[in-house]
Amino acid sequence: MKVLKFGGTSVGSPERMKKLLDIVNPSERQIVVLSAVSGTTNSLVEISQAYLANDKNKALELIKALKDKYEIFIKELFAKDEFLAKGKDLIDYHFYLLTSFSNDLFTPIEEKVVLAQGELISTTLYHIYLQEIGVKSILLPALEFMKIDEDNEPIVDYITEKLTPLLVSDNNLYITQGYICRNSFGEIDNLRRGGSDYTASLIGAGIKAEEVQIWTDIDGMHNNDPRIVKGTTPISHLSFDEAAELAYFGAKVLHPQSVFPAQRYKIPVRILNTMDPKAFGTLISSESSAETIKSIAAKDGITAIKIQSSRMLLAYGFLRRVFEVFERYKTPIDMITTSEVAVSLTIDDTKYLGEITRDLNDFGMVEVDVNQTIICIVGNLGANTHGGAAKIFDALKDIPLRMISYGGSNHNVSLLIRSEDKVETLRSLHQGLFGVN
Repeated sequence: MKVLKFGGTSVGSPERMKKLLDIVNPSERQIVVLSAVSGTTNSLVEISQAYLANDKNKALELIKALKDKYEIFIKELFAKDEFLAKGKDLIDYHFYLLTSFSNDLFTPIEEKVVLAQGELISTTLYHIYLQEIGVKSILLPALEFMKIDEDNEPIVDYITEKLTPLLVSDNNLYITQGYICRNSFGEIDNLRRGGSDYTASLIGAGIKAEEVQIWTDIDGMHNNDPRIVKGTTPISHLSFDEAAELAYFGAKVLHPQSVFPAQRYKIPVRILNTMDPKAFGTLISSESSAETIKSIAAKDGITAIKIQSSRMLLAYGFLRRVFEVFERYKTPIDMITTSEVAVSLTIDDTKYLGEITRDLNDFGMVEVDVNQTIICIVGNLGANTHGGAAKIFDALKDIPLRMISYGGSNHNVSLLIRSEDKVETLRSLHQGLFGVN
C-alpha cells in the first residue's frame, strides 16, 4: 500500500480536487492524506485569535466570510442535487460548530478544535465527490488512530494498532486527514503547521507502506530556493539525513519532522508535482547520489546570542549550565560554536529571549543579534571528502559571516549571516557551487 499526501494547493479549488484522480489510482491500494483547502487554516487561525481576544463579533464575521467561500466551492464541486445537498449539510454542520464557540469560554483547547475543521471538511467533501462519480472509497477519521503522547510525540505503535484493522476490507482507496490528532488526554490536537506531511510519514511507518508520496506544487526539492535564485534544478536523490537537514533549515517543500518516521522504518519518500505528475521529483531513501554538494537552504528569523566569560577557560560544566538555561525555557538551539572564552549559539524561538538573556548574564557578558539567517549547504561533506569547504568559502569571500558550523554532521555546513545579505549569499553560492548565475 502507498500513502499519498496532497497539500492545500492540490485541493485549493474544485477543479484541482477533481483532478486528483489523474494521480490517485482507485485500482491500487492507497491511503490519501489531505490538507485543508488552501487559505482555510489561515482563516481558522484568525477566527481563533478573535475568539481568544474575546472579539466575538469579529470572529463571527470571519466565520461568515469563510462559509461564503465554501458555499461557492461546493456548487462548483458537485453536479447532482443529491450530493450538493450532502455538501451543504456538511458545511452547515462545521460552521455551526464554529459559531457555537461564541456562546462559551474560549481556551486553547477550543482553539485546537477550530483548527481541525479544515481537514475534516476537505476530506469529507472529497469523499462525497468520489461517491457522486461512482468511485468507492472509505473515509478514515484520523482522530481514531493518530495520537501524541504527553511530550507531543506521535505514538507509531498506536497508529499501527488502531489503523491496521480499518484496512482489512476489499476497498482500495482510503481518505484521511492530515495535521490533526488526539493528545494524551484524548483532546483534539494537531501536529503543528505543515503537519500533513508528518501524518503521511507516520501512517507510512505505522502500516509499513511501500512508499510515501508527498504531492506538492513543485517538482521535488531543488538545489536552491527557486523564488530567489534563477536556474535551480530538482534533486533526483537524497538520503534521509540530507533531506532532514534541508527541511529543517528552510526547504519549504517538506515538513522538517516528516523524514524521521520514514527513516526509522526505511519507508521511501517521494516528492512529486501535482502540476506535472510525470516529473521524476525527488526520491528520499537510505541511498544517496555521489555529488559532494547537493543543495542550499536558508532559515530566516534567527537570533544569535554570544556569552563571553573568562570563567569558561579550563572550566568543566560551564556549557552544561548554559544549556540548562535554554532547557528551562524549552527553547531549542540551532547552531553553536565555542572558543576558550566565549560561546555563540542561535535560536529561532524568541518567546523567552528576555528571561534567557537575564539568566545568561550570570555567566558573563551577553550580546544578542537579531535579524540573522542560517544558510545550510547539504551534501557529502564528511571528514574524508575534499574541496567542498574550500568551494563554499571561496564563493562567500565578499560576505561577512557571523558563525560557521562544520563537522557536526557529515551532510551539512551551516553559516550564520545577516538577513540583509541572504539574497546575495544564495546567489553567490549557486554560482560558486553549481556554476550557474
